[in-house]
Amino acid sequence: MSAALIAYRLLTRLLEPLAPRLLDARAKQGKEDPLRVDERLGVASVARPGGLNGGDLVWLHGVSVGETLSLLPVVSRLRRERPDLTVLVTSGTVTSAAILATRLPAGVIHQFAPVDTPGAVTAFLDHWRPALAVFVESELWPNLILESRRRGVKLVLASARITEKTTEGWRRFPGAARRVLAAFDRILPQDEASAARLDSLGGRVDGHVNLKLSGEAPPHDAAAFTRLSAAIGDRPVVVAASTHDGEEIALVRALDKLTERLCLIIVPRHPERSASIAAALSRDGYRFALRSQGTEPDRDTDLYLADTLGEMGLFLRLADVVVMGGSFSAALETPPVGGHNPLEPARLGKPAVTGPDMTNWAAVTEALSDAGGLVIVQAPWDLPAVLAPLLADDAAARTMGERGRRAAAEAGSGLDRLWEAIRPLLPGAPPPPSLARGQR
Repeated sequence: MSAALIAYRLLTRLLEPLAPRLLDARAKQGKEDPLRVDERLGVASVARPGGLNGGDLVWLHGVSVGETLSLLPVVSRLRRERPDLTVLVTSGTVTSAAILATRLPAGVIHQFAPVDTPGAVTAFLDHWRPALAVFVESELWPNLILESRRRGVKLVLASARITEKTTEGWRRFPGAARRVLAAFDRILPQDEASAARLDSLGGRVDGHVNLKLSGEAPPHDAAAFTRLSAAIGDRPVVVAASTHDGEEIALVRALDKLTERLCLIIVPRHPERSASIAAALSRDGYRFALRSQGTEPDRDTDLYLADTLGEMGLFLRLADVVVMGGSFSAALETPPVGGHNPLEPARLGKPAVTGPDMTNWAAVTEALSDAGGLVIVQAPWDLPAVLAPLLADDAAARTMGERGRRAAAEAGSGLDRLWEAIRPLLPGAPPPPSLARGQR
């Protein structure tokens, strides 16, 4: 083991006694679930199915909302193809846990991922004893990865996006980088740039998989859809999806320029910002309804603040046009976000408009734009010129949405590639010669 990894393990062991206090402080800030904080220390809140001699378990891990949602198609495939396996999904944020609580199939277990200290990792692995682990993230936690490997767990790094900054950090410890990456049986980054960076660090890349391009349209509550549709009536609907600080008030002001009356549904990326958004709207004199308070837009209310989790599928289905948030940082001089998944409206056949900051979704944005299913504007105040024709011409909006739907369908083949990569690693499935890897 490299000197850097030895030092890391010793340092995390020394700092481990501080972990409970740090986690409690984060819980007070709303960054951890106070009722489940022990899970971050590796202490499971539920029993492992089958007890000590139970069946095989597959562990899927993603850090935040985007990564964990991208795992849902993998969960569905595992449940369909290998119903004999127990599936455990871990994540690292409160928001991701809340969404997974409504989206995971019955029988699939969710836990918070352990912090990367020796004791937490040991407790977690002692309890769950996974046969295969699939990590969907760019952060590489040495204790967790190397201890899993030592215990014989098959490891897959999938849909990974590694930045140049992260790569430069690992290059300071080349031996540690090689050792950590060598622990993986398969490495499947999401793009060419990440593949090149992982290769430069000593990782053996086995192809590309971007799970965020896979999957189905988000679900919705049909009864809630009927109620909201009736409340909105015949007003056209614009949904501002996954908005960030500063975007909400800018979008409202911009859409005020439209002559046609409409219903604007604002879906903030982080619903906990609801109070500050409401305050900004109130200061500008806007009348609005709050989803979290159980109110709905009425005849005198054209603005709906949808400050709840797990209902994006509902709001997108109500939309005539979708504006993607997290994409206007340059115009608003706010910290860059990199955009959010434009495939969500595209899968529902909804025409979409986005700002220029889509760096996290550059290839997808280009594909949807080239197909005619997405329009890129430079600033919120450019939106009326694009939205007005779409809201006035249902046929044009439907045509644009259908183009996006077809482009989204063509983008979603990553799940099949990942399944072919992990299937030989599943317990009870010996790998074919073409995919077998040498023993380490």
